[in-house]
Formats: sequence, C-alpha cells, structure tokens
Amino acid sequence: LHHAIIDGDTAYCSWRDACLAVVDVSDRAAPKLITHQRWFPPIGGGTHNALPLPDRDLLIVVDEAVLDRMEDGLKLIWVFDNKDKSNPLCIATMPVPTERDYIAVGGHFGPHNIYENRPEGLRSSELIFATYQNAGVRVYDIRNPYQPVEVGACVPPAPKKLLDPRPNRPVVLHSADVFVDRNGVLYCTDWSGAGLYIMEYSGRR
Repeated sequence: LHHAIIDGDTAYCSWRDACLAVVDVSDRAAPKLITHQRWFPPIGGGTHNALPLPDRDLLIVVDEAVLDRMEDGLKLIWVFDNKDKSNPLCIATMPVPTERDYIAVGGHFGPHNIYENRPEGLRSSELIFATYQNAGVRVYDIRNPYQPVEVGACVPPAPKKLLDPRPNRPVVLHSADVFVDRNGVLYCTDWSGAGLYIMEYSGRR
C-alpha cells in the first residue's frame, strides 16, 4: 500500500503493482474490501494515489514512473467512472506530454503525484494538477471526463547538482509533489534537488 484517500466511509487505496483497492471503512476496526481493480500487467503499475471526486462520481488514479527512460513502461493518469464503487470503470486517460522527447531527456518520464484537494487549499472537481517528473507540472481540464485536455504546464530548470546519491544519474528535473492554494498558486517540490518552485495557474478555475 502506498497510501489511501478516504471519502466518507470509503478508502481508495493505491497498492503499487496491485493497482487499486476500494475498501469499506465504515467500521474502522474491521475494513472490508469492496473491489480490487488491477491493470498491471500488461500496462501501468506502481499505483501512487487515487483521488475521488464524489460530486461528479469520478475517480482519478495515478500510476508512478519509477525507472529511467520509461524502462518500466508507459505510466498514465486514469479517469474512472465511480458511480458504482464496486465496479469503477475506466473512461479516459490524461494526455501524455509530447512537446519534447522527454525519454531522451533522461531520468523519470511519467507521473508521480496529483494534488489531492486538501481542505486548506483549492478544491476542484474540474482541474487536476499533476507532477510529471522530468516533464514538470501539468494541469488538466476534466469538465468532459471522457476527453481530458491539458490546459497548463510548467517545466522548471534542472537542478545545479543532484541530491540523489546513486552514481551516474542524469542531472534532470524530477517534479514530485504539488500543493495548490485557493488563489491558484502552486508549490511544487523536486526530489532531485531543484528545490521548491512557486508558480501560478492563471487559467479558468
């Protein structure tokens, strides 16, 4: 288990290569499995977080890229129809960045995380803010959940030096976590050593 996001009495659990488990936690001392959805193999895996959007009966699920140059395959951000919690249905995936050959850049190309609609920050069921490691931060409009559209991106520069102690690592950006405040200001960390970047989303909120 990577971690769970709780909505009422339902826990949406990201179980890495076991993908998604939806759990009834109405009795906190005796959780009960509602369903286990697995798509790896053949694709994805490394499921990192699953964000419910209960006002729209949607579930956004992130598979994390953990190897360089997509050696662990294409990782996606999935959109599920969640009207029936016992059978979430995949209806779309977020667009993959294509404006540059990010595989050739080196390092990890693929999602790491999404902003989880924290109570003290922006809460939106139409915008998804994602970190895409060497492809920076991405913003997706899911007003049409069957056809998500990228509406914003920011790719900060690479760090001057790496914090990663492993030898022969490429010196590239790895955007990792993002928080969005109520004014649309994003605070994004980088696990390679590029520090904290602050950026503003000026589009529709």
